[in-house]
Amino acid sequence: MWWIYALLSALFASLTAIFAKIGITNVNSNLATAIRTIIILIIAWGIVLARGEAKGLSTLSKHNLIFLVISGIATGLSWIFYFKALQIGKVSQVAPVDKLSVALTIVLSVVFLGEALTIKTAIGALLIIAGTAVMIF
Repeated sequence: MWWIYALLSALFASLTAIFAKIGITNVNSNLATAIRTIIILIIAWGIVLARGEAKGLSTLSKHNLIFLVISGIATGLSWIFYFKALQIGKVSQVAPVDKLSVALTIVLSVVFLGEALTIKTAIGALLIIAGTAVMIF
C-alpha cells in the first residue's frame, strides 16, 4: 500500500511544480511560499481535526517535538529555495534537480539511520545523481 501513497505523492509533487511556476509569475518567491504554507497548514490541521487525531499531541515526547521542529525548518528552507529556483529557472530543469533529494535521502538514511544499502538501491541512487548532473551541466 505504501507505493500507492508514494505514487500519489509524486503526482501531486509534479502538479505542485507546474502550478507554482504559473502562480509565482510576477510574485516574490518568499511571499508565494508563505501563501502556500498557509494553505498546507489549513489542510493538514483540517485533516487532523476531522479525524480526531489532535489527541495525539499529548503523547508527543520532547524527542518527537525536537525532530519534528527540525524537520519543519528543513521543509521550510526546502520550499523557499525550491520556489526561488522555480521563479528563475525552467520547471523541466528545477524539478528533476530537486529530486536529487531522493539520492541524498538514501545516503543519509544509511549514515544516520543505519539502513542497509543494497546494490540495487546504490545503483539507483548513482543513476539519479548522474541524471541530475546531466540536467545541470
